[in-house]
Amino acid sequence: MAVNLLKRVGIFVAVLVGLCAFYMGYRQLYLSTGWTRPFKVDEYAMPRLQDIVSRLWEPAATDQPVLVQVLVQKALFTAREAAAGFVIGAIVGIAIGIVFHFSNLMRRGFQPYVVGSPILAIAPMVVIWLGGQGLPVWMPVAVISAFLTFFPVAINTLRGLDSADPRKLELMRSYAASEWSTLWRVKFPCALPYLFSAFKVAATASVVGAIIGELPSSIQDGLGGAILNFAQYYSLDPSALWATNIIAAALGILFFVIVAIVERLVVRRAPEHVA
Repeated sequence: MAVNLLKRVGIFVAVLVGLCAFYMGYRQLYLSTGWTRPFKVDEYAMPRLQDIVSRLWEPAATDQPVLVQVLVQKALFTAREAAAGFVIGAIVGIAIGIVFHFSNLMRRGFQPYVVGSPILAIAPMVVIWLGGQGLPVWMPVAVISAFLTFFPVAINTLRGLDSADPRKLELMRSYAASEWSTLWRVKFPCALPYLFSAFKVAATASVVGAIIGELPSSIQDGLGGAILNFAQYYSLDPSALWATNIIAAALGILFFVIVAIVERLVVRRAPEHVA
């Protein structure tokens, strides 16, 4: 287990180093050749990596703490919205997957709409609809985050339930087991690998949904508000926006890692993996 963990960490570090090298190489190539396509590369379009990293340890503004401290506080706020959206979306997605599994009519009629939910189009409307209902300010954002979470969970729940071993299903029928008992004892454990594959996608998508939801909500306490704020002053301080994007990416990676750890604890203990 320790060897696999070290291998995964090594791969992650290698990919990160490769991306940094690609960024710096791309930047240096365009600056040295003067190429302008697909966009002009300069200190504003692509700041130096050392400038972006050093900006994290400089004051966010006059009489404010260092930028990394401000961004971590905002990331915690966004994490709460994303976590709430993830939980809501996962529950709704699993429920929809179960309904689709037992009803071919519902599957054929509504599955295309589940996959093609227009989150960017409905985000402002969700904020308006829920904003005046006396709910916490972060709740509409959590609902938007749930929109990006539920559809991969629903589809993979359906695939996982459909993948149950026919021999196990036949055995349950021979015992006159109920549909609920078969679902819980056979189909759901078989669906766990599919579910956690969806959870990994949904975990990072929930962070994206939370940031998207903060933009029309005018919430300044999260990363979405920081992105809007630093985008307004991009010409004066481009490194601040890039540093904010790094923290947002780190939050998404953290969500993914948490789900991956839970997967290793749960899937290995599922009934089909127990001797």
